[in-house]
Amino acid sequence: MIEQYGWSDLLTQAFAPHARAGHTPGRVVLQQRDGYLVVTDQGEVRAKASGRLLHEAKEIGHPAVGDWVAVSLTPQERTGVIQAILPRSTAFVRRAAHSSRGLQIIAANIDVAFVVTSMNADLNPRRIQRYLAAAWQSGARPVVVLTKSDLCDDPQAQVAEIAALATDCPVLMVSARQDLGLDALLAQVKPGETCVLIGSSGVGKSSLVNAFLNEDRMATQAIREADDQGRHTTSHRQLILLPGGGMIIDTPGVREVGLIDAEEGVDAVFDDIERLPQDCRFNDCSHANEPGCAVRAALESGALAPERWAHFQKLKLELAAAEEKAERAARDVERRRLAGLQKHYRATKRNDRGLRD
Repeated sequence: MIEQYGWSDLLTQAFAPHARAGHTPGRVVLQQRDGYLVVTDQGEVRAKASGRLLHEAKEIGHPAVGDWVAVSLTPQERTGVIQAILPRSTAFVRRAAHSSRGLQIIAANIDVAFVVTSMNADLNPRRIQRYLAAAWQSGARPVVVLTKSDLCDDPQAQVAEIAALATDCPVLMVSARQDLGLDALLAQVKPGETCVLIGSSGVGKSSLVNAFLNEDRMATQAIREADDQGRHTTSHRQLILLPGGGMIIDTPGVREVGLIDAEEGVDAVFDDIERLPQDCRFNDCSHANEPGCAVRAALESGALAPERWAHFQKLKLELAAAEEKAERAARDVERRRLAGLQKHYRATKRNDRGLRD
């Protein structure tokens, strides 16, 4: 059974130590607040993470949909405990906006990331760039999916606008209601590959899944007439087999993606801006008032849009702040570790003196 979910010889090798420990391989296909659904060769089992794994979550994150895991099954094999997570090939990671929580893994072991937004009042180029940065950083192939094209007066103009900022990745227009562009979109996922749907609530992610499956598997709701927005329906992450042999992960909508260690992703999205400083007269150019600044020249000529430059700077500042926060946290951990060692050393010395006395 797990072969149709992407199990391979490489995974078999990685799982060998867990097999010797008597554990069963499986893939997480559903993540809810009270646990996980894991598919194994013995069927689907309900599982919870072990205490040790929860302790390690600070470093590797909690088990996520798409993860390959080692499960210890109960004698009845209807429930189990996730003992370990196999190394991830890719992972879509976010930091929840305005939150002190650490990394949050949206989906693991993904090959394609569908960045989904609707072609109505919700279309936001800046948000798409943020999603794309996270998608590139994940290691998956990003594809921009513009849904609800039947609600747009000039869809081709919007496709051209988004294609101009989403360089080096496909931009596809679809309409689940009119069955438009679905075959081309599904062709982006090859047999054995896993894709994830990323986007805000109500942009039509669940409608796409239903259209691919040709059945109403996922709950959907109509668009509100008051603000032309979709309404939140998906409340959990779920991996579903597709007719062509691929897999798709539907996720709850996230309004904003807090970037974590996404320097390479931002560079990929803003590759044109990253190349500009190479032509600046000074190597340490701050792109403010220096003569011979290629960035200022591009802004003045119109080759670089001011809003694109401003958004690039904003994301770079966010990444710098996140890195500084991570470094502070690492220093705090090291400080506590050294304090613990010193405390243990002083206690040992006191015990030694007591024994000699």
